[in-house]
Amino acid sequence: MNFIETRGNDNNNKLYVTFSEAILKPSASFNGLYVPQNIPVIDDTFITDNSNSTYKQLALNILKKFDLDISTQWIEESLDLYDNFSHKQVVPLKKLDKNLFANELYHGPTKAFKDMALQPFGYILSKPAKQNKQNYLIIAATSGDTGPAALHTFKNKSNIKIVCLYPKDGTSDVQRLQMITQGAKNTKIIGVNGDFDDTQNALKDLLADKDFNKKLENKDTLLSAANSVNFGRIIFQIIYHFQGYINLVKQKEIKNKESIYLIIPSGNFGNALGAYYAKLMGLPIKKILISSNSNSVLEELINNGIYDICDRKIVKTSSPAMDILKSSNIERILFHKFGNKRTKELMDKLDKYGKYELTKDETLSIQEDFGAISCDDRYVNDKIRYYYKDKGYLMDTHTATSIKAYEELAKGDTKTIICSTAQWTKFSPTILNAINNSNDDINDQVALDKIAKDMEIKIPIEIKELFDKKIVQNLVVDIDNIKNEILKFI
Repeated sequence: MNFIETRGNDNNNKLYVTFSEAILKPSASFNGLYVPQNIPVIDDTFITDNSNSTYKQLALNILKKFDLDISTQWIEESLDLYDNFSHKQVVPLKKLDKNLFANELYHGPTKAFKDMALQPFGYILSKPAKQNKQNYLIIAATSGDTGPAALHTFKNKSNIKIVCLYPKDGTSDVQRLQMITQGAKNTKIIGVNGDFDDTQNALKDLLADKDFNKKLENKDTLLSAANSVNFGRIIFQIIYHFQGYINLVKQKEIKNKESIYLIIPSGNFGNALGAYYAKLMGLPIKKILISSNSNSVLEELINNGIYDICDRKIVKTSSPAMDILKSSNIERILFHKFGNKRTKELMDKLDKYGKYELTKDETLSIQEDFGAISCDDRYVNDKIRYYYKDKGYLMDTHTATSIKAYEELAKGDTKTIICSTAQWTKFSPTILNAINNSNDDINDQVALDKIAKDMEIKIPIEIKELFDKKIVQNLVVDIDNIKNEILKFI
């Protein structure tokens, strides 16, 4: 399968690239992104044929449909990393109410949904680098979950160095500890005086920076990214949406070909993009419902056709991984809906003016596949407390935003799957305050122990051991100094 560019071609890049080329060099013409030239479609028997497949078997069957220029052996070896997840099903589906189900995506090593993609993706990317004796610098910008997952998958990999950029005050304590206690020699963690949009903009600027890339080449190093700007991340985020649907069929909650709602708590839109590709492939999704926190740019775009961030600043919320204003994967939706010329026009306006506006027909086209809603922290706390006390289910702050979409946007008797994107352990002080309807100043260890005792559950060793680890990387810099710090590391 070939991959093409969202903003058209600048005559310097190839018109078509392979999957391996797209993941090793993810920056496309005009600072755009790569997308598949064609989306494969499943046949009528795909769901039933995979009803008894393991998650690895399902993943392999989906990836084969993309006809990637990666050996089947490498793909199979990358999928073996799912054996290290803490749940034997990899992605279990839990029933929360008559029509509501949670697809738990957080049973990987860093306890967030980013593990679902980054564990196999890290293997896929590092394998050809080692075989071809090429040195790669991988940069990740994180709002809290991408960083730990990327560091875990790339640590100690041959021919790979990884730099992780995170907003200094924009993550939970556990997320931050998962990064700054990382001592592998091929890793560099840089806190940034800024927000997630600043770190992501820095990453995209570095990918397109000719001087930076030239200096890396002089050091025999090539540049790639671990963020969802890299399609290698997205392709693995298609799979678990299929698994959720198959589990609904297996649990006899729906019949095959019956449509469902998918609800995605979203910031950078990668998870939602994976759902959109699953829908295009033929998964019976009535609509993809986007839930946001107080940073409600996605709600405004989908409901009103306006993307306006020119006078906005990120609002810090209890769901920090969604504290994002510039959702990079919206660009891929614009491309698939309206083509590269219109996508470049809209993205140029966003870069220049901080705003663009869709036509009425374009807005309606987006609404054919998506709905959206937002909520504040008070709502999140209320839902965490309700589901804990009345349903015996503990959800994190990001997952809790999905409940509003279920209550207000999911219509009729249609079964609905929410993506549960992180384990409660990553945000335990907030979770404990929500349960107790309080606003106490609690440290993570106290909150973890209290919740674990009350629910009679164990704190995962990966989380518990963080508090005994030595902080080894505590560098914090201004945005203008990121480039120099990376070059010093190389």
